[in-house]
Amino acid sequence: MFIIRPIENRDIDTVVELWEICNITRPWNHPETDIFRKMNQKDDLFLVAEKDSRVIASIMGGYDGHRGWIHYLAVQPEYQRLGIATALMQNIEKRLIAIGCPKVQLMVRPENTSVIQFYEELDFEEIESVCLGKRLIQD
Repeated sequence: MFIIRPIENRDIDTVVELWEICNITRPWNHPETDIFRKMNQKDDLFLVAEKDSRVIASIMGGYDGHRGWIHYLAVQPEYQRLGIATALMQNIEKRLIAIGCPKVQLMVRPENTSVIQFYEELDFEEIESVCLGKRLIQD
């Protein structure tokens, strides 16, 4: 069995390592900076799954008053396809609902077809829109 809990300071290095193993980091996003920024929000929407005192998965959620967002869902490869990602998604969705979030969105790179299929199995659907971005702080 595993437990799901909010991230703690002691988890930071392990979560960065997890993200690197799962290939979800990018050179233009510093994982430690993203983690510290999210932890400073203190909203309990950044969760880890732990088994035998070891972090094996993570998910970062957010809510801006209009919609929720999911980021950094990652599961250690040896624990994938065991329901851990689904449990993290269900947990974060319950937390978002509890704070009044009416809808949730996430972004997946188009070539990541297995992840797209995973989210479709959780009733997510593709939304017709263009994602634009602008960096405000140069990390």
